[in-house]
Amino acid sequence: MLSVTDLSKAYDPSKPPILVDFNLEVGKGEFVSLLGPSGCGKTTALRIVTGLLEQSGGEVRVDGKVSTGPSRDKAIVFQSFNLFPWKTALQNAAYGLELQGVGKRERLERAADYLDLVGLGSRKDHYPSQLSGGQQQRVGLARALAVEPKLLLMDEPFGALDALTREHLQAQLLEVVAAKDLSVLFVTHSIDEAIYLSDRIVVMGVNPGRIIADLEVGIAKPRDEAGTWRATPRYAELREQCWDLLESQIQTAKAV
Repeated sequence: MLSVTDLSKAYDPSKPPILVDFNLEVGKGEFVSLLGPSGCGKTTALRIVTGLLEQSGGEVRVDGKVSTGPSRDKAIVFQSFNLFPWKTALQNAAYGLELQGVGKRERLERAADYLDLVGLGSRKDHYPSQLSGGQQQRVGLARALAVEPKLLLMDEPFGALDALTREHLQAQLLEVVAAKDLSVLFVTHSIDEAIYLSDRIVVMGVNPGRIIADLEVGIAKPRDEAGTWRATPRYAELREQCWDLLESQIQTAKAV
């Protein structure tokens, strides 16, 4: 579904690049997390894939076609909720469809369906100020899903939430992704979040930002919210492997 080849990004030709030799594939229905320390280029790579940032080199293809900007095949969910305070949950969820020129009746019906899917159907007429942080992020997820993308891009979408809300939304995200057979590229700093959600974890290094490991999670899905998947030998092995990789990159960053 997603193929990224030799991607690079430099903001200033006189300075080292932010991102180099970034090569990645995400299959149909596959959930891939980008994991790495601050400054490794995770968000830069995601924004280039989304089409919000121009690359210095390389190519992005979505479903076999070159993808150079925002398109109907892709949707993104940011860490910040980015909701319009004067619009209801339903109107916010329908906003992407409005930009695509979908008629009012159809876009509101589709937005309502996706609010139901993320468990917010009963609050569709509420304004953002009347919703909790977790509920606002669900509206953001419904807005992304409503355009029915082939590829869902997520930039630390649960980073601003409390631990319990975060875990509930992680579980709900997995249900929605499975139901819609979505391909997902997900940025996170959390090893546990990456293991819980992902089929593969792509670990990034620093100076310059690049991929240093591509790891199969290898823990059967569905993974229960209660966390019994953490008791598997594979979890312990994978967590230690990710931690060692990240720690080495943190030390590299400190040495510069």
